[in-house]
Amino acid sequence: MYEAKKTLCALGLSYEKMHACPNDCILYRKEYEDSTNCPTCGISRWKEGKDSILKEGVPAKVVWYFPPIPRFKRMFQSHETAKSLIWHAARKSIDGQMSHPADSPSWKLLDDKWPEFGNEPRNLRLDLSSDGFNPHSSLSSRYSCWPVILVTYNLPPWLCMKRKFMMLTLLIFGPKQPRNDIDVYLEPLIDDLKSLWVGIRGVYDAHNGEYFTLRAALMWTINDFPAYENLSGCVVKGYKACPICGDDTPSHRLKNGHKICYIGHRKWLPINHPYRRQRAAFNGKPEYGIPPEPLTREEVLHMVENGDRVCWKKKSIFFDLEYWKYLLVRHALDVMHIEKNVCDSIISTLLEIPGKNKDGIAARLDLLNMGVKTDLQPEYGERRTRLPPGPWNLSKAEKIEVCNSFYGMKVPEGYSSNIKNLVSLQFSRLLGLKSHDCHTLMQQLLPVAIRSVLEKPARYAITRLCFFFNAICAKTVDVSKLDKLEEDVVVTLCLLEKYFPPSFFDIMVHLVVHLVREVRLCGPVYFRWMYPFERYMKVLKGYVQNRTRPGGCIAERYIAEEAVEFCTQHLSDVSTVGVPSSQKMGVSKPLSGCTVSVVDQDLLNQAHLYVLENTEEVLPYIEQHMIHIKTAYPKFRNRTK
Repeated sequence: MYEAKKTLCALGLSYEKMHACPNDCILYRKEYEDSTNCPTCGISRWKEGKDSILKEGVPAKVVWYFPPIPRFKRMFQSHETAKSLIWHAARKSIDGQMSHPADSPSWKLLDDKWPEFGNEPRNLRLDLSSDGFNPHSSLSSRYSCWPVILVTYNLPPWLCMKRKFMMLTLLIFGPKQPRNDIDVYLEPLIDDLKSLWVGIRGVYDAHNGEYFTLRAALMWTINDFPAYENLSGCVVKGYKACPICGDDTPSHRLKNGHKICYIGHRKWLPINHPYRRQRAAFNGKPEYGIPPEPLTREEVLHMVENGDRVCWKKKSIFFDLEYWKYLLVRHALDVMHIEKNVCDSIISTLLEIPGKNKDGIAARLDLLNMGVKTDLQPEYGERRTRLPPGPWNLSKAEKIEVCNSFYGMKVPEGYSSNIKNLVSLQFSRLLGLKSHDCHTLMQQLLPVAIRSVLEKPARYAITRLCFFFNAICAKTVDVSKLDKLEEDVVVTLCLLEKYFPPSFFDIMVHLVVHLVREVRLCGPVYFRWMYPFERYMKVLKGYVQNRTRPGGCIAERYIAEEAVEFCTQHLSDVSTVGVPSSQKMGVSKPLSGCTVSVVDQDLLNQAHLYVLENTEEVLPYIEQHMIHIKTAYPKFRNRTK
């Protein structure tokens, strides 16, 4: 075992165990390396036994650090990986389209502001993600583990977010989550990122057969919204919860609901839009405001350095990086969690799921206080209080119809989980929705399920929102359509304000208005959502075999997997660990049973014509044919088909 570990260390496959203060004050490194007590809180470095006697040499808390620099060097030692790392420079980009972060303004900012960095295609562009998970299978355990993962954007899209190229750099164990003190644990990683920005000399490139100076820059972080606060230091609760709007966040406290809602999206409409003058349909007031401008880099840095405690809790450690203050987007919004929360709110409100329903007596009283939709106020009786049906309410028969629609849906293999298992026909509810289930609902299935229920305006608003999420999650972004998409989502949010109660509009619904901005600055969404990181955390959770030493289990098995992966690069006909094989159906694989029916020639011709008229590849020929018809036969000039 000793010889094996010695060999792995020589290959750069090792980790460092760092002692930490149990109260998350410091790491025992550098000037505190020999300390036995925390200089901040005074607590001992060593663990207390059951008899309250300190166990000398046994740390109270340990952090596992996996240095990224030797791992980056090892990536360039592989001929195939080194070739993939310069893929972004060799590919042909299409003007007006973004299919990779290399097409985004954020990438080009680094190229323009630091030309010596951008001129070397081997310099790495990184993304950092961190989130907490419970390493134990028991849900009753509150133990928390926070991995910090790096992703390299130089790689092509089919490799970039795969498990093989997700680099675990830190493993922070609880039992409680670090919250705003996570900066303490990020110190060694930030030190390495500083060194990578200056340059690491003598890195061997196996593809070009030469040594070069490797540099790297962190482009942004990706987290769910609570972790967004921990890493950025920005407040994500209260009246100024939006990190982009800042002081101008459109917030309103609901007196009866005892919560803050985020309504007022009419500010983003054109100044002459008719919705701005409507009162009764919204909050009882006309809207003359203008949309808040996102904070500039200088404004953010000024607020952080001057201790603006209203919007900022701390100055993030990422500002220690020389280039961090110049980036267009430092902390990206996670579309996965936004989409899931919006979907949960819609489903819970439509099906009136207890505990999650945004409607209720308090919501109706808040409408009454705002002076809007007074016909929906509660009707108090002797035994019960009746709530008049609103535009968002479904009758019992409609709820059953929606649930039956979901229950009978059949989707292709691998498209989603079995929707049938999520439906409770007895209680007319959807139970146990995971993030990807909400994704499939918002992308395709929800508009189908509600197509024959609800009032038309409310159904139209929900369908528009689903179409927006479908468009924004495209793998290739047409830049020319982003302005129209942004205008459409503002109108959609205004429609939701017209037909849904104010309590529906939590901060997640408000963040939808900023998603197009981040697509415009950072590129396609699927490079910046948490799906691959959540799947990877499931892998890390599976490493735990000893419940008393979960951190050691994850660290040792991660190192073992790295060693196996490194060895497979030098073997032929061996599948890699972190890149899944193609799941496309082979020609020889039998299909499921089918029914053969014979149709007449007329119906076959109609089907053939329908396919031709709705296929993008045929459209240029149809247009050319129409031009010929209009030229040859003037009486058909006004025809469009």
